[in-house]
Amino acid sequence: MRYLPKSPVERQEMLAAIGAKSIDELFSSIPEKYRLREALQIPGPYSEAEVIQYFKQRAAENAAGFASFLGAGVYNHQRSVVTDTVIQRGEFLTSYTPYQAEISQGTLQAIFEFQTLMCQLTGQDVANASMYDGSTATTEAVLMAERLTGRQRVL
Repeated sequence: MRYLPKSPVERQEMLAAIGAKSIDELFSSIPEKYRLREALQIPGPYSEAEVIQYFKQRAAENAAGFASFLGAGVYNHQRSVVTDTVIQRGEFLTSYTPYQAEISQGTLQAIFEFQTLMCQLTGQDVANASMYDGSTATTEAVLMAERLTGRQRVL
């Protein structure tokens, strides 16, 4: 589960549940001289892609000269952090096929929703998001474009 900020009411409910009246009371065991009283001087704000790039650069400083063989042909790509939240929603899960490697019908639902959104955003009649391999997806797109337009050249 990713971090989701809490509202002031939710914070008060949590404090009440543990018997603290305020954040200061919660942290009262920490000596005053060690408590942060002003905002940290950090750069930003950064977009999600910029944050990922920043941490990749920091990781590269610590792991120079090592090769990763993870992924078996699935190479780095940009994927929004909201993806996990969306595909793990209960309505995308099915109870009758829990043994499958994919999320079964939920994957199909997520793909359908994505394709629909892409068509709405771009004004296109169709969008394809169900190909697992980039070369397969490209081939399918080219064949469909040729079939629908009658053209024989693709850029």
